[in-house]
Amino acid sequence: MPDPRALLLLPRPLDGFILADQARDLLRADGVVAADPPRVPYGAVARLPAPLRDRVARRTARRLLRALQGDLRAVAIFHPVQWPLARALLAQRPGAELWYGRWDRYEMAYDASPSMRVRLAALHEQAAERSALTFVVSGKLAELEREAGREAQLVGLAADSFPAPDPGRAVIAVSLGHLGWRTDWALLRAVADAMPELVLLLVGSWHEDECKQDPDFAWCRAAPNLVWLGRRSDQEAARLILCADVGILPFRVEPFNDAALPYRILKYARLGRRTISPELAGVQTWERAVTTAPDAQAFVAALRAQAGARSRPDAGLRAWALEQTAERVNAPLWERLRALGLA
Repeated sequence: MPDPRALLLLPRPLDGFILADQARDLLRADGVVAADPPRVPYGAVARLPAPLRDRVARRTARRLLRALQGDLRAVAIFHPVQWPLARALLAQRPGAELWYGRWDRYEMAYDASPSMRVRLAALHEQAAERSALTFVVSGKLAELEREAGREAQLVGLAADSFPAPDPGRAVIAVSLGHLGWRTDWALLRAVADAMPELVLLLVGSWHEDECKQDPDFAWCRAAPNLVWLGRRSDQEAARLILCADVGILPFRVEPFNDAALPYRILKYARLGRRTISPELAGVQTWERAVTTAPDAQAFVAALRAQAGARSRPDAGLRAWALEQTAERVNAPLWERLRALGLA
């Protein structure tokens, strides 16, 4: 006798399926196989007139059964639009049972027209009545089945494949501004590689045309702990800095950068965040706000020293930064204006 099979009819390809982790778990069993959505989408078939819908479903069922290579014991569906195909499979393999998984109230979907909602409700009722095992993700969905006189097994949801970095070790850094020629991509790569606990929020436009030949830039573009947020308004950028422990200035150590005094240092400081920078002469102008690091190893140590600072912002640093008003820093210019009789 051919090996027994349970067939999971996936409403989407596995990687895009909301219950992918649970499906992958079931597929570890020798007898469980999955079928991707057919060429004619389930939703399109569900919208067809009943005779045509059943004809398409029967044709798809025959094709699936030819490829199955086993004795069909169970068919699992995850949406009522799959019921016509499941019904056609069960008609050809009457010894099989239906499993019906429900993670939402499909018949109430926002994108369904009133007529489609009626059709989905009917397909749901038919599938639920035939189901030998209805499994649902919430207590409310189980309650709805009980109210309809049916039983449902509460299974919940799994998110095995979703990353879970250790929140207790996380260091959140932010970089605000231009991401191109001036950026030391080799430094960022070395730091990100050495610090799996790092989350770096990159706020600003990145310039592929300036860096496309740089392998370190390519590595950084793909690194999961570098989060590329693009250009943001000042209002948004300020809130993103509030999410971070520390700001960074990832500039190359070059003559062009060495004398600069980047604005971002003051912007971080206005929110009580220090800046970590390579050893550039210009940043020493605001040494109150800056920690310099001579190499990647020192940069990593400085970042780790700031872990958790987002919950205890430096009030003294913030007060200093808020004092750097245009009127105050322009004092020598005002003095000259007054000397010229212009103020």
